[in-house]
Formats: sequence, C-alpha cells, structure tokens
Amino acid sequence: MIDLRSDTVTRPTEAMRRAIASAEVGDDVFGDDPTVNRLEAMVAERLGTEASLFVTSGTQSNLCALLAHCGRGDEYIAGDTAHTFRLEAGGGAVLGGIAPQPVATETDGLPNPDAVAAAVKPDDTHFARTRLLCLENTKNGMVQSPERMDEAIKVARDADLSVHLDGARMWNACVELGVSGAELVAGCDSVSMCLSKGLGAPAGSLLSGPRALIDEARKWRKMLGGGLRQAGVLAAAGIYALENNVDRLADDHARAALLAAGLADIDGIEVNAVNTNMMFISIDGASSDLQQRLADRGVLCDVRRTRGHKGPSPYAQLAGTRLVTHLGINDDDVRAATAAFAAALSDSA
Repeated sequence: MIDLRSDTVTRPTEAMRRAIASAEVGDDVFGDDPTVNRLEAMVAERLGTEASLFVTSGTQSNLCALLAHCGRGDEYIAGDTAHTFRLEAGGGAVLGGIAPQPVATETDGLPNPDAVAAAVKPDDTHFARTRLLCLENTKNGMVQSPERMDEAIKVARDADLSVHLDGARMWNACVELGVSGAELVAGCDSVSMCLSKGLGAPAGSLLSGPRALIDEARKWRKMLGGGLRQAGVLAAAGIYALENNVDRLADDHARAALLAAGLADIDGIEVNAVNTNMMFISIDGASSDLQQRLADRGVLCDVRRTRGHKGPSPYAQLAGTRLVTHLGINDDDVRAATAAFAAALSDSA
C-alpha cells in the first residue's frame, strides 16, 4: 500500500532495526541507559541547549513543557489552530490547571503578534498569570521564517514571557531553510521535536532547554507515566534517524511537489497548498466511497472533506484532504498514486 495519511506511518529500515537490536541498554529511570543518555546529549548539542529529555511522544513532550513552565492558575498563549491548544486533548488545562489563551493564527501558521501582545494579562487578581507563548514550526507543513519567529519571540520578551516551540517537524523546516537546528530554535526557552515522523523512528520525542527546566520536566514525565526503563532500544532508533534521515527530508519535499503537480492535472482536483512534505487538495463531487476506491487501488489517504464542505477540520485554514510524503514513498509510488486518483475519480464520474 502507498500510505499518504501521515509521515507517522513510516517503519524502521533494516539498518535502523540493526541499531535497535544492538543497542546498549540500562534503566533510564535511574539514569543508567547509556543509549538514552547519548541521544539526549546529541539533541542538546544540535539544538544548542543545556539538556534534553527523551519522552514517549510529542504530546507528552509539549505537556511536560507546559507543566515545567507554568503552575496552576497560570496561562499560556497559543495560536487558535496550534497543536498544543487544539489537538492534545486539553492536557495542560486538565492535568496542570493551566489556562489556554488562544489567539488568531496568521495564514503562515504563526499567531498574530498584535493579538499575542493584547492577550497578555495585567498583574491583577481577576486574571490568570500569563507565563508562556507556544509557537509551532512547521505548521501544517508550513515553514515559519526566522524573521517571523523573531517577531513573535520579541513580543514574548517584551511581556516577560517564556517561549516554547512545538518543533515536531522542525527538521523539515531546517532542511527547507538550509539552517541548523540551533539556528532555527534560537531565542526559544524550550523545544519539542519528534523522532517518529519524517525521521522514521518508531516512537519518541525530545524536550530540550535549560537544565533546570529539563530537570523539572523529568519529574513531570515520571508523574505522567513516561518513566521508561530499558528505553535504549527506542533511543537507538532515534540516534540512527538523526544521523541518517535528516538531510533526506529534502526528498520528501520534492516528492510532495511532484505529487501536487500530477494531481493538479486531474479534472476535479484542486491543489490548495504544498508545504514541505505535506499537500492539501480539494476534490469536486467526491462521493463517500472515494477513500475506499483509492484503497482498492493501493493508496491510503484520509479524505477529510471536499471543496465547499463547512465542517471542522484539524488542519486549520488548509481545507481538504491532506497527503503526506515520507521515507516510505518513492518516485514510483508518486506516479502510481497519481494514476490511482485519476482512476478513482473517473469511476465516480
């Protein structure tokens, strides 16, 4: 099957499996897993931070960051389509008593700077204490430029806020911009990055930042049930991914553009956006069984909505079906997927 649902569907390569099988392990809760320790040190060095913490997922990483930055009754500001606000089950509020303050998201995926400034609460007993600004790069595959990031960070600094970056796919942004990880996240107080998306590891994320903040986050990780034991088998996959799968993200970006070009030539399909390894399309007159017809032709995708539908979408302003390229997709797959879309739509005509 050609699986275009997400870059989370990647499977470990044989080389990554060998790294997993040969991993030296210990008990990470005791700090004794040398492979986890190596991964954490590697990420901290690449991002220019004092320390990093290996966690189970991006959601857990972002939640640990919220809990480490904020106390009960505090508030964080995020774009109204931000993953931390919209797609993580309200964990900060439910588990930390931290109030979210959503603000308008610009078309490039960053919150409006003026809206952020206006959302900061005065020092008054009527209000939650505003402590943190959450940013996201990439957002729906969109790369946030360093200039736009700096603009948002300056607003936070002027208001004495800390800044957390949800960098689940930050390496896609680094490859697209041609900058290092440290350059991309400069100015942020904490950064979350995923290993299990475009980098192709089976699981895991890392939270990076000042050592005191990471020590606090480690306590929250334990409370959240994230204290793994012989986690080196997962950390080894992450090390392999960082050493081998970052630069090749450019291939995913190129294949997304190739797929977009092919689909744009099919009657009834409109390409709404192509961003790094993601594209969004609208399909005229798609019947309810289009997804199954595509699957019957060997293509998996999540047909979320067609043009003109007004229902909610988890993908912010980018309406339509999301298609994602990844290390499990090659050029032949792109051509086959394009042909499958053409055939499936022809059958529905």
